[in-house]
Amino acid sequence: MRLAGPVRIIVVILTVGLTWILAGIMLGTQNGFPRVQQILGGSDVSSTADPRPRRYKCGLPQPCPDKHLAFRVVSGAANVIGPKICLEDKMLMSSVQNNVGRGLNIALVNGVNGELIEAKCFDMWEGDVSQLMNFLRPLHEGTLVLLASYDDPATKMTEDARKLIGELGSTSSKDVAFRDSWVFVGAKGVQDKSPFEQLIKNSKSTNKYEGWPEAVELEGCVPQRTLDLE
Repeated sequence: MRLAGPVRIIVVILTVGLTWILAGIMLGTQNGFPRVQQILGGSDVSSTADPRPRRYKCGLPQPCPDKHLAFRVVSGAANVIGPKICLEDKMLMSSVQNNVGRGLNIALVNGVNGELIEAKCFDMWEGDVSQLMNFLRPLHEGTLVLLASYDDPATKMTEDARKLIGELGSTSSKDVAFRDSWVFVGAKGVQDKSPFEQLIKNSKSTNKYEGWPEAVELEGCVPQRTLDLE
């Protein structure tokens, strides 16, 4: 009878120990024991691993090569969500910056160092297209031009304005029309047409929003201009 007490204590200790070990196996916290996922044949995924893919400048999925500038240009969505222009992880134009508006939103950038020169919006519904012309005509050779439409980019566009933007490398400037979604990255003095351009036409049969197509997005790496050494 005197052994009943010690035996009872040993039984309690063994019970607690076995319970702790079983709990460790099920929860995957007991060192030296496989997790329950492993027992069932599942993969062992670390709870501390970040499932989100890594993003680089302006949210690009890959880093740009040396001597290239990362950019992302997003047109406005209908007449509700404003456009965005990002370069080298700097937001040049957006609703948050409070420097976007209906029409064409254009950021001029130094092609050598990537510094913003000027950013303006031009109302193409009831504005004066001559302001757009005066903004683009004096550009220096190599100046980068990043353009994003919002609401209506074309009602006030003239043939001269379309030609001027075409000389910056655009192929869609001649076709852009009422409420199209348009993004473009070009430069003063380009010899060929820019590879950085997207246009979605306003069409009742394909529009995502009532009266407007979906927003269009463009991202990539544009080569920096090198200084011409004499």
